[in-house]
Amino acid sequence: MPLVKPLDASHSSETAELAKFFNETLGFCPNSVLTMQHRPAISKAFINLNKAVMANEGRVTSALKRMIAWVSSNATGCRYCQAHAIRAAERYGAAQEQLDNIWEYRTHAAFSEAERAALDFSLQASQVPNGVDAEIKQRLYQHWNEGEVVEMLGVIALFGYLNRWNDSMGTSIEEDAVDSGNQYLGKHGWEKGKHDGSVY
Repeated sequence: MPLVKPLDASHSSETAELAKFFNETLGFCPNSVLTMQHRPAISKAFINLNKAVMANEGRVTSALKRMIAWVSSNATGCRYCQAHAIRAAERYGAAQEQLDNIWEYRTHAAFSEAERAALDFSLQASQVPNGVDAEIKQRLYQHWNEGEVVEMLGVIALFGYLNRWNDSMGTSIEEDAVDSGNQYLGKHGWEKGKHDGSVY
């Protein structure tokens, strides 16, 4: 069982209405949000932040945002968020070749230099201590403007919250997310880990 049990999706009508966003993103409302419902103000604020951060404002595509989320979650080791991010990247139109080779984004031909700069930014920003430096800044601004960098860091910061939440909570992972994790990440050792529902 997770540290705190998720509540039923019908627990809060306001949260349930807002959570419809995740039916598009993932195909289901994640257990992380259902756990946040124990304090509805947190679940509502989180959903609204998620919607704002993930809005497609232009060149930082919905698919790239989800790949940024995956790199961030991989850096912190949250297997729950890794599976969710790769599933969402698939649902938002990431190229099959990118999904199949996300681990090799630095060298694989499916990724552009602009995408590599964004994904390296995610990796460095997600580490402790933080690795963002003048070189990362220079590479980012070869391809992206200030507003786009804000969008990217919004994704990284959002997943910093989610990585802490889900790894500490031991959130039970949903079967659809497991399927995506196994499909795209399993060949590199992805597994449910503490998110199999039996840790605590």
